[in-house]
Amino acid sequence: MMESPVSVCPVPDEQQPLNEYEQLKSSGFFRTATLELRQYVGKLLWVWGWSWIVAGPIAAASFPPIKHATQFLLCGTLGASLGVILAVARMYLGWSYVRDRLMNQTIFYEETGWYDGQNWTKPLEILTRDRLIVSYQVKPILQRLRRTFAWLGFFLLSGGLIWYFL
Repeated sequence: MMESPVSVCPVPDEQQPLNEYEQLKSSGFFRTATLELRQYVGKLLWVWGWSWIVAGPIAAASFPPIKHATQFLLCGTLGASLGVILAVARMYLGWSYVRDRLMNQTIFYEETGWYDGQNWTKPLEILTRDRLIVSYQVKPILQRLRRTFAWLGFFLLSGGLIWYFL
């Protein structure tokens, strides 16, 4: 009986692209990108709201809310949006790293430490499986995150235009 390509894989379990994908998918932070749209937006709004704890006082010091309410709101909104931008950027980087590991035919891994890196070429069966996962699971997540960046850019541009015409 022949062994399956997965059973002869020399890559340690935690460095196998499929396991990295599963770990990312089950991670609390990165799982946010896989939620239903309503929950996803809710989580981003939650991050945005908590970011006001830092952005609000800074905006208030620059633009007293009593005198310059519009500038205060725009400045605070921009500052709070930076927290969301950083969170979305981190999710995007994590998911794109896993996408790259799944798509590559050759996988770099470390057996015991930084000094003994090796390359392993995936058999066709594993490469096909990994690329299907990318096509049907990971790409939609990355597209959602790109759309989120586009919406954030739109809101920031709108705020800039409002500021300009004040």
